[in-house]
Amino acid sequence: MDIFAIILWPIKWAIEAILVGFHTLFTMMGLESEAGLTWVLSIAGLVVVVRAALIPVFVRQIKNQRKMLEISPDLKKIQDKYKGKRDQFSREAMSRDTMALYKKHGTNPLSSCLPILLQMPIFFGLFSVLNNSFAGLTGVGLLNEQLSLEFGRATLFGIAPLGSTMLTSEGNVWVIVIAAVLVILMTASQFITQLQIMSKNQSPEMKASPMYRQQRILLYILPLVFLFSGVAFPLGVMFYWFVSNIWTMVQQFIVIRNMPTPGSDAALAREARLAKKRQRRGITDDETEGGPEGTIALEEPKKTQRPQPVSKNRAKKKGGR
Repeated sequence: MDIFAIILWPIKWAIEAILVGFHTLFTMMGLESEAGLTWVLSIAGLVVVVRAALIPVFVRQIKNQRKMLEISPDLKKIQDKYKGKRDQFSREAMSRDTMALYKKHGTNPLSSCLPILLQMPIFFGLFSVLNNSFAGLTGVGLLNEQLSLEFGRATLFGIAPLGSTMLTSEGNVWVIVIAAVLVILMTASQFITQLQIMSKNQSPEMKASPMYRQQRILLYILPLVFLFSGVAFPLGVMFYWFVSNIWTMVQQFIVIRNMPTPGSDAALAREARLAKKRQRRGITDDETEGGPEGTIALEEPKKTQRPQPVSKNRAKKKGGR
């Protein structure tokens, strides 16, 4: 067993446990054990579990992005300080100052890639589990011989095996067509996710920074990575990737709408929505108090103190005074 297999063993065990758990749940609900739909839904369940576990990492990513926004003026000062200096000493000094700034504020530009990096072992683990099942091999954990055979024989839409790739389709046109559609959907979902971040959730200061230009380059490079690497991935892994991209797209939409970056277009749009809501509440209040044409201020009746009973002796004394 090589070092790569040793590293993937616990990941594969966890993947098999989640897949078998969802497969058991769906078979109890009446789905056929060998049906491709059952295994496809199990893969979707794997996505839900993994992405739900990564929510704290996603929240940390947002906080780091906010910190990067805060220190962008200081980064600009460092870059201006060493602008035009191409000697080795100046480049090392610029690198030290930049890393010291990151350390001071507890952030790192690579933190935005952390969710993707943490999911890469899941991709490779699922890739290995699918390949083993497609080859008729038993899994390392709960995926026993029978379930492994069922998983290996499962087909997408009843025509394309989940373990097949474009390169191993063996003339199955449907595998190539479905794989091509999944690649296009994966690429489109990834591009839309990055585009909504770049166009709506960036402040003017961030758009003027060199980091923004680097993100613009990644906006077009990452979809190309999916486009060329998709031909080597099994349909089951590509389906996992696509569902994960949809999760990311929806998650980013919710965050940008409710917790936008200060100063960004999304933040201005959110302030406009809140202003309209406050305006509608104000109109409702006016209607309840006298209508929109004239607001009548209703004064609450003044509370008068209840007169206390006075005894006869005290009344005579007051009358004598």
